[in-house]
Order: sequence, then C-alpha cells, then structure tokens
Amino acid sequence: MQPQTWAFLKGHFTEKSNNTTLMMNNNIWNKLQISVFMRRSLVICSVLLLTGVIESCKIYSFTGTTLSSDLKTITIQNFVMNTAGGPSNLILTFTEKLKEYYQRNTNLKIKPNDADLLLEGSIIGYELTPVSATASDKAALNRLTIRVEIRFVNTKNEDESFEKEFFFYQDFPQEQTLTQVEGTLVPKILDQLVLNIFNDTAAQW
Repeated sequence: MQPQTWAFLKGHFTEKSNNTTLMMNNNIWNKLQISVFMRRSLVICSVLLLTGVIESCKIYSFTGTTLSSDLKTITIQNFVMNTAGGPSNLILTFTEKLKEYYQRNTNLKIKPNDADLLLEGSIIGYELTPVSATASDKAALNRLTIRVEIRFVNTKNEDESFEKEFFFYQDFPQEQTLTQVEGTLVPKILDQLVLNIFNDTAAQW
C-alpha cells in the first residue's frame, strides 16, 4: 500500500472516530439536560399542587376541621326538649355527644359561657311515621325521625353564624314496636346528627 493511501485512510478513520465520540458526548449531555429539566418540572409541579391544596382548604388540620387558629373555646349549651316523646335522657345524651365529639376532633376547650363559639338549640321533633312499601320492598316499615334546631354563633366571624334545622331517621319493620328498637335506633340517629352539625360548624366542606 502506498504511503499516501495509508495516510488518507488513517486520517479518515481518525475523523470518523472523533465524530462518533462527539455524538456520544452530545447524547450524554442531552440526557443530562432532560434529566435536570424533569427534576425541575417535578419540583415546580409539587409546589403548585401544595399551594393549591392550602388555598382551597383554607386553614386545614388533620382532624378534618377548617377552624381559624384564633378560635380557642366553645360553649355548648344544654339542649331543650320542645316536642313530645322520646327517652327521658334524650336531651342530656345529645348534648353530651356533641361535647365529646368536639373535644375529640378539635383543639377547642369547652367553656360554660363567653366562648369564641356558641352552639345551642332544641329537639323539635320525635316522629314515628309509616313508610309506604315500594315495588322492590314489599315489607311495611315504620320510620323514626329526630329533628333538632341549631343556633351557631362564631364571635370572630359573624358571616359563619347561622340557625338551621337538622334531621335524620332510621327505618324498622312494622312488626316491631318502637320500644323494642328505640335503644338501638336513637343512638344511631343522634350520632349522625352530631356529625352533620359538626361538619357545618367546624369542617365546612
């Protein structure tokens, strides 16, 4: 092989090798740039998502409440019985259930008077009514409904104060008497009423 030919081939392979190395370096650099971009994008998305959660939920605590941090105390007055019927301890049981639920699910302290929040009201309905049978449900049922009227006052924010009626019911077979099922149904109804009142006063979703 002539020396000039060998020099030409050597130069050709050297140039090709350099081009291959350059392409590999460019690929590595592009991958690094993509990786950095993806990491930055992930951080930005996380910050935006966290900001959206904070803004949409107002002041949120892991107990599920949206109470403002300046609310420290609550007064829950003994409820009044403004209807006939029901167990003799109904108003006492309902009042205590409310107090226990707020103490268990918030950091509010119970005060007898002059608290940041006030919750009071009366039981205005203890009703037993028949439920009409439907095509899918041949069995005749009775329905026990308890109604309460609530007055809620937020001394820090009057816009959140309200008066409202809450009710809940449970059905039971007509062949059973109210006396037979009252001990089971009343606690279930009261528990749901307490939850609904709490959601409207402390959770506000």
